[in-house]
Amino acid sequence: MEIRHAMAADLEALAEVEAECFPKAEAATAEEPAGRVKYYGNHFWLMFDGDRLVSFVDGFVTDEADLTDEMYERAELHQEDGDWQMIFGVNTLPSYRRHGYAGDLLKAAIEDAKKQGRKGLVLTCKDRLVHYYAKFGFKNEGVSGSTHGGVTWYQMRLTF
Repeated sequence: MEIRHAMAADLEALAEVEAECFPKAEAATAEEPAGRVKYYGNHFWLMFDGDRLVSFVDGFVTDEADLTDEMYERAELHQEDGDWQMIFGVNTLPSYRRHGYAGDLLKAAIEDAKKQGRKGLVLTCKDRLVHYYAKFGFKNEGVSGSTHGGVTWYQMRLTF
């Protein structure tokens, strides 16, 4: 398995994986990956099995301490020198789940954020995944202000 950052050539594969991993109301639109890769392709961690994208983690960097819905839609808000690495998505194709691939990518994102001098990482997740992210050191801060996709989200933070 190879891990690397995203580039424009990955857009179609990113959209395909996202569509398989999230309900339509929660998935990125067809246009969003292009803006995201343009502004913060180096904050995508992609895992390939040969030439097939099987998992990815992405999110931009900001000085804002909390993850907001606006961040999903406005890639231009990315601040390369920001304090917090946001995680917008943890995506793994269903047939590749339960092998630790998403965990490997999260560890890579955490390590990069440490090396870059960030304060930590922030993500939101559904209640059923709170325990999963806790294994990586994320602390549950309760129900998020996010209403993305019409779902209840919990904000989690890993502070260095």
